Parts: sequence; C-alpha cells; structure tokens
Amino acid sequence: MQNVDKVIVFGVRAFHSGLTSPNEYIADYVRAHPKKLIGFAAVDPKHDDVRATLEHAVHDLKLRGVKLGPIYQNIHPMDERMLPVYEFCEKRNLPIMIHQGATFPQKAPLKFSLPILLEDVAMRFPGLKMIIAHMGHPWIAETVVLIRKQPNFFADISALHYRPWQFYNGLICAKEYGVLNKLLFGSDYPYTNPDVTMQDLRQINQIVEGTNLPKLSPEEIENLIHSPTLKLLKLK
Repeated sequence: MQNVDKVIVFGVRAFHSGLTSPNEYIADYVRAHPKKLIGFAAVDPKHDDVRATLEHAVHDLKLRGVKLGPIYQNIHPMDERMLPVYEFCEKRNLPIMIHQGATFPQKAPLKFSLPILLEDVAMRFPGLKMIIAHMGHPWIAETVVLIRKQPNFFADISALHYRPWQFYNGLICAKEYGVLNKLLFGSDYPYTNPDVTMQDLRQINQIVEGTNLPKLSPEEIENLIHSPTLKLLKLK
C-alpha cells in the first residue's frame, strides 16, 4: 500500500459465523511492519473471556483498538456480555471498530445490525470512541444522525464505492447533516484497495453530471481522503 501512511489492521472473532482470527496473528503481522501498521484486537463476547482476552491483546500483544461484529457474533450490542468490552475500552481510551450494518451470510441476523441500537451504548459509555464500519449500510441515514449527536462516534466510508448511487447519497446525506468531518477513510482491503477507493471518491460527482443534484466540492473530497483518523481516535 504505497499511497497510505498508516494502516489499521484487524481480524474477526465470531464463532457463530465460523470466524476465529487469533489476535496473535495480527500482532505478528504488525510487528513485521511496525512503522506502517496499527493492530486492533478482536473478541467474541459469547465465546472469549473478555477481560483476559483484551488484557492479553493490549498489554502483551500491544494492540491498540478492538474489532466487534454483533451481526456475525449473533449478539445484541447491549447484551450484558458486550458491556465488559465497552467498559474496558472506555477506561483505556481504546477505539472500537464495529460492523453495525448488513452482510451476506445467511446466519447473520439483521435484527442485531441496526446502527440505532448503538445509541444506548453511547449513552451508557459516553467516553467510548466507536467507528461504525461502512456507514452502517444500508442504514446510512440512521448512522449519520447517530454520529451527529454522539461526539465520540464516527463512521468509515469503506466498501461503499461498490454501489455508486448509495455511495453518493450517503456522502451527500452526511454533508447535509454537517458530519463529513466525522467520516473516516477506509478501503475494505483486501476485497479492494485504497487506490480504487480514492479514485471512485474523486469521481463521485460524475453520477449526477448534467443535473441540479448537489455535489461534493474538491476540498470536501480531499478532506475525506486525508481524514485525520489517528488524531480523532487518539492513536497518534
């Protein structure tokens, strides 16, 4: 990845969906490229000892954030088994990247993936920093109004460029609500890469050329590409 300065990498632990990425693997990968990579731990609250897993990940493996996926883990975001994760991360100022949106596996229940379910998390843990992956698609407007009212909640734009009309509408929605500054750049690597995401972002207005529909300015586009993610998440 020649065109990015830093990369946040993580796996997923969701035994319900057959995903069992070990945190040691992520830590080894980060150690091989320490100037480029920042590693996040993964934890499955239905399977792992949350505190022991996260203590090991942070103190021994030197990972600097946490990845969650309630839809993959088949668990409500406010299930009592999730609360120790939020408590641990809030206390240690660790950001959480959460997949709170749709996905394709048949066993992954959509009822646990609505972004609005995270409002109770924000209310109970006001100091917790959380990034909603993929702007919570297809519930993008829901995500936008959530990050507008919750100061420590953000969203990333990864994986949205696959659907150009949704991508355009999502960014215009964020612009109209005044939260473009709370959108973080992401690529959805290895399914795509940063170069493709940047290219499609810079071409976002082509879909409405010749119409009176609103557009993103060149400055707004470049601000999204150069989003101050590490500063906002206190990873710098």
